[in-house]
Amino acid sequence: MKTLIYEKLENNSVKCGICNHFCTIESGKRGVCQVRENHDGELISLVYSKIISKAIDPIEKKPIFHLLPGSTSFSIATEGCNFQCSFCQNSSISQIPIGQNKAIRGANIEPETIVNQAINSGCESISYTYTEPTIYFELALETAKIAHSKGLRNIFVTNGFMSKKVIEMVAPYLDAANVDLKAFNDEFYRKQCKGRLEPVKENLILMKSLGILVEVTTLLIPELNDNPSEIEAMAEFISNSLGVETPWHISRFHPCYNMTDRGSTPISTLKMAFDAGKEARLRYVYTGNAPGLESENTFCHVCGQILIQRVAYNITNFMNPAGRCPECGTKVYGIF
Repeated sequence: MKTLIYEKLENNSVKCGICNHFCTIESGKRGVCQVRENHDGELISLVYSKIISKAIDPIEKKPIFHLLPGSTSFSIATEGCNFQCSFCQNSSISQIPIGQNKAIRGANIEPETIVNQAINSGCESISYTYTEPTIYFELALETAKIAHSKGLRNIFVTNGFMSKKVIEMVAPYLDAANVDLKAFNDEFYRKQCKGRLEPVKENLILMKSLGILVEVTTLLIPELNDNPSEIEAMAEFISNSLGVETPWHISRFHPCYNMTDRGSTPISTLKMAFDAGKEARLRYVYTGNAPGLESENTFCHVCGQILIQRVAYNITNFMNPAGRCPECGTKVYGIF
């Protein structure tokens, strides 16, 4: 399928407009994501309808805590990614060697079929996840449109490096996004992810302005992005630029892929980041990948009443049906 956003250049070259790499691609070549290929001046998506992974997940696994808690989400992905994170947890399906023009794996499943499978499985939403939904945007957009028309919610789990045009096109159908804010320094993004920080910050602000429910996730990696001053600056950015109601998930790193030279994140670091979030006035701060910490529960920011209790993926919801605190009546941020 032809890529939705690109520009034709001289000599059959093209400029892709899907993400902030804005790759210039010669005929016969692919972009950074390795799933968009220039066919004689036309940029083609190689992953349209090629599903490499699908599953029925608890929505909390995304993690999304403030949209239909306790429900299940039909999760899909294709191969490829526009980042090259050295700590990628899904490298077997996201990382395609650059320059090898590797054959794209996946089963052909059309958008209508994806939506029907989600409905038949009892899911209340579709999550575009596991790899990066930006690189299979045409498939995600068409699926989201159909899902929206049939009453399903749509969720992006994303690195946030898409172009602004992508956000504007999908916003009418996108209910929520969990965005990885991987660090708060550009050097980390350039060295560890082959990306940049500023476009992610700008896109977070744009998503919020368009009414998308945004939750932020940060994987804390020892000695790379866990400097207390950076963590404090990140928390202040979320609070001041996105709003104090924005949920922040602080996740524990475990060695994987090309980053096995360090141990797991100390629990003390997670607690430091949690405290920084609270100091920045964030109402909903959570820690993940650390069983035993009692910081995955949702509390009323006014009276302190427990609203949602989480033990792994087992959910007890104490809110009233309107999504309000049963004790003081305060409205909770989210879609319930």
